[in-house]
Amino acid sequence: MFTFSSIHEYQQALFSGTLSCREAVTYYLERVRRLGHLRAFIQLYAEEALVAADRLDRERLEGQATGKLHGVVIGIKDVLCYKGHPVTASSHILEGFDPLYNATAVEWLLKEGAIILGHLNCDEFAMGSSNENSIYGRVQNALNKDLVAGGSSGGSAVAVQAGLCMVSLGSDTGGSVRQPADFCGVIGLKPSYGRISRYGLIAYASSFDQIGIFGKTIGDVALVLQVISGFDPMDSTCSRRSVPEYTKELDHKASGYRIAVLREALEHPSLDPEIRDQLSGFIADLRSKGHQVEEISFDLLDYIVPAYYILTTAEASSNLSRYDGIRYGQRTRDSRAGYPGFYLKTRSEGFGKEVKRRILLGTFVLSSGYYEAYFTRAQQIRKILTERTRLIFNQFDLILTPTVPTTAFRAGEKISDPVAMYLADLYTVYANLVGIPGISLPIFRHSNGMPFGVQAMTNRFHELSLLQFSYYLMQQYKSYEIPTL
Repeated sequence: MFTFSSIHEYQQALFSGTLSCREAVTYYLERVRRLGHLRAFIQLYAEEALVAADRLDRERLEGQATGKLHGVVIGIKDVLCYKGHPVTASSHILEGFDPLYNATAVEWLLKEGAIILGHLNCDEFAMGSSNENSIYGRVQNALNKDLVAGGSSGGSAVAVQAGLCMVSLGSDTGGSVRQPADFCGVIGLKPSYGRISRYGLIAYASSFDQIGIFGKTIGDVALVLQVISGFDPMDSTCSRRSVPEYTKELDHKASGYRIAVLREALEHPSLDPEIRDQLSGFIADLRSKGHQVEEISFDLLDYIVPAYYILTTAEASSNLSRYDGIRYGQRTRDSRAGYPGFYLKTRSEGFGKEVKRRILLGTFVLSSGYYEAYFTRAQQIRKILTERTRLIFNQFDLILTPTVPTTAFRAGEKISDPVAMYLADLYTVYANLVGIPGISLPIFRHSNGMPFGVQAMTNRFHELSLLQFSYYLMQQYKSYEIPTL
């Protein structure tokens, strides 16, 4: 029976003739259908994936050149445009919309021989920390159906967790890759802002959004990052920096890291005591292995979440104004609405509760009389954070924090308390505010049986050192294995 452990081993089997792309795609299609109750996939492109598999098998047997992701089966979050395939951002407002172009990341996946299996569930317009804000229903955590999968990229996390695809793409505005990765026991990487083109990614908050990657091995995540990174003239914020060959340099440095631990992060009252204890033991063990690990004061921690939500909701208010029902997507059926009633009804019917909340909040902080009091001050906090981060990385290679204050919580537990829900992003929004890369590594297991991870961050565009450190940690410490589902 087909089993998947890594892209490298899978491709070795393809080229040795012991496996075909069709067999792999057939295996994943069967699993997606059998585990449909998880609600990870919301669109499945079965026939198209099988046609692509047959084409790749034929090209390989004929000796034609193959791409870096030859035959790799991938799922993509329902905020990434895939030409001719519906993309809805899990919202009624985009029902019936088929994009006319591929997102750059999707285009580059396809050019390197990847097979896209389908679109994955998410919180509406990537706004949420539990994947409970979706028109397709809540994504279930495959380890416990009563617990959330995390959000907003819950479908992408569960697709990898449950073995429904090899790797997946999500998006991360304030932790939407790292937090569900933590809850589901998989690896979740958010690269530096500008490392991956955002062209074709449906915008939530344009100065925060970044495409991220889920996988089960650092090698797989590094390979996908290598493929989809690089300059794209279609995205003015995309960096021109050269992209390292991440996969060739992973096993590089195994000792002597200079690591900063944010003291306030470990001492925060919202942090689960058992997570604190296990992370403290982990930090002590890193010191015993010869790494320089220092706890440093970071008195800005409690300003991070308020600044993040002020700035992102302001950007969302602007970005989501384009969804008016005139040009594409859902529109009201009330022919008597008139103007401006047509806009009011279309947007009221099309957007869900959480999206409306954030649009209203963003409009408020941008309004006359409140702009200086909220938006400008939040921008000042962002600038101070950026400067403080620069000073930290003058002395240290990495920053370590918890990924999330708790393990996966029960469905419905926080849905009626948006402030409690927003605090689930306490440790992850920092990387988005300052544009640095961050990764969640599934190293630990809680006494309640659920996985949890540690978050590592490096300076901007230092993904290579982040991946090297992550590779080292996963070899040295990984103790949590996802049960076979």
